[in-house]
Amino acid sequence: MQFFYGSGKLLLSGEYYVLDGALALAMPTRFGQLLKVTYHPSQHKVLHWKSYDNEGNLWFEARFDTETFDCLDRYISQKSLLLQKILRMARRLAGNFLKGREYVLVETYLEFPRWWGLGSSSTLIHTIAQWAGVNPFELLFSTLGGSGYDVACAQAKGPILYKKSEQGPLPRSVEFDPPFKHHLYFVYLGKKQSSAKAIEYYQSLGHNKAAFVEQLTRITEELLQARTLEEFDALIEKHEQVIAESLQLKRVKDLFFSDFWGQVKSLGAWGGDFVLATSQRSEQETRRYFASKGFDIMLTYAEMIKEPTSEVVTDYRHGATATIS
Repeated sequence: MQFFYGSGKLLLSGEYYVLDGALALAMPTRFGQLLKVTYHPSQHKVLHWKSYDNEGNLWFEARFDTETFDCLDRYISQKSLLLQKILRMARRLAGNFLKGREYVLVETYLEFPRWWGLGSSSTLIHTIAQWAGVNPFELLFSTLGGSGYDVACAQAKGPILYKKSEQGPLPRSVEFDPPFKHHLYFVYLGKKQSSAKAIEYYQSLGHNKAAFVEQLTRITEELLQARTLEEFDALIEKHEQVIAESLQLKRVKDLFFSDFWGQVKSLGAWGGDFVLATSQRSEQETRRYFASKGFDIMLTYAEMIKEPTSEVVTDYRHGATATIS
C-alpha cells in the first residue's frame, strides 16, 4: 500500500502573465488530495480507479488494462480519456511504471469541494508523478499544459514565488507572513472557471505582453514587502487595474462589490472560483456583507492557507535538492 499527497493552490499575483514569465506569488492551501494505491494478486491485470469527493461520495470510477492503459469500461467518459492520457504519459516517462502489475486499486480523496477550483487536476498530476517517480512539471506540460505554478504549490510547504522560464519552472520558497493576515479573506463566487478556456482567451490577445509582465513582476515583489494593510490594498488594486486593462475585462469589485469598504482581487482565472477580500472591519461584519450579496462561503486566511514548514525543494532542471526552513 502506498500514499501520496498534494496541496491545493491559490495564485495571489501574476495571473495569466505567469504563462509569459511574470513572477507570481502562490500559496498552497490547507486542503489537498490524497492518492492511495493498493496492490492485490490477481489473474487479471487491471487498474481500478475510484475518486471520492470531500464528503466521501464516489464521483468517478474507471478501469484500465495495466499493460496498455486501454479503458475496460463499456462507457468511456472524457474524464477517463484524460486520466488515460496522464497514465500513458507517466509510462512514457517511466517505462516500468505499473509494468507487470496485476490488480491495482487506486483511491483518491479530495479535501475540498471539486467546484472550488483549488487544484483537483494539479494535485492529481503531482500525486501520479510521485507514484511513477517522474518529474511532475514534465508530466503536466505533456498532458494538461499551463504555467506549472499549481503543481509547484502541490509540493510546497509554504508560500512560493514562481517563474516560468526558458530553463524550466523556477519555484522558490519565500517568506510571506503579513502582520495583517487576519484582515485577509477568501470568498467563493460560486462559478467554476475553466483554466483551459481562460488561457485560450489570454493567448488570443494580440497585445505586447512584455510591459505587463514587468509591471506585475514588480507588484509581486512589492507585495512581499508590504507591512500594512493600506500598502497591500494599494498594490492589489494596482494589480487588478493592470489585468483589467490588458485583458479588457471588468474588475470583480466593479462587477459585484462596488460598495465594499475594502479591496477585492480575482485569483487565477477571472470571473469565478475564489477572490481575495481585505477588510479592516470585524470578521462577522465582513461575513455579513458577502452573505448579503449571496456569497455565503468565506474562509479566513488561517482556514485557507497552509502554514510554512521546513521543506525539501527539488531543482527539476538539475535534480538537486535542498532543505529550506
